[in-house]
Amino acid sequence: MSKEDKQRWNKKYQDNPIPDEPIELVTKFAKLATGSKALDIACGMGRHSKFLASQRFEVDALDVSSVAIDSLQGLENINAKEVDFDHFTLAKNAYDLIVTTYFLHRPHFNQMREALREDGILIFETFIYHLDNERVPSNRAFLLEEGELELAFDDTFDLLHIREFWDEDMQGVKTMKASMVAKKKRGGMSDEDFWA
Repeated sequence: MSKEDKQRWNKKYQDNPIPDEPIELVTKFAKLATGSKALDIACGMGRHSKFLASQRFEVDALDVSSVAIDSLQGLENINAKEVDFDHFTLAKNAYDLIVTTYFLHRPHFNQMREALREDGILIFETFIYHLDNERVPSNRAFLLEEGELELAFDDTFDLLHIREFWDEDMQGVKTMKASMVAKKKRGGMSDEDFWA
């Protein structure tokens, strides 16, 4: 990510109120993780990191914004780190839970697979490209295509929840989103294959 990306996100976090409540997908499904090590990718001001820390997870919180990361320093159970996602590699076999919301960096797909331990949980929600979206990132590369999230992960994960839907924010702005909760298969096998 460029210096301009960092400056843009710093300005956004300084100038705009950011929701502090975690999204329902995270609060509902984080408890499925059986271990205690979590990763929050593109954590922003830390709404999900803070929630996970309150649930006894030890959280690695990553973001390009120094403003966001500075706001999380010193919080219990949160290890906040400023990173350039274009050049940062996730640790392998390190996490029981990975959360990423409203951020899309396709090179992370393979890294997330490798970063999760067996039976680890991946929680993912972001925007989908659609001509009727009223406000989303202007760069189509930052938007999923319809069906893309399921196709990207169904080979090595058991999909526990997958949904594409229209959502409306507090200002009435409508956008299409995808949400997924997936469990990493054991040794590349589904639970059914493992017990067969």
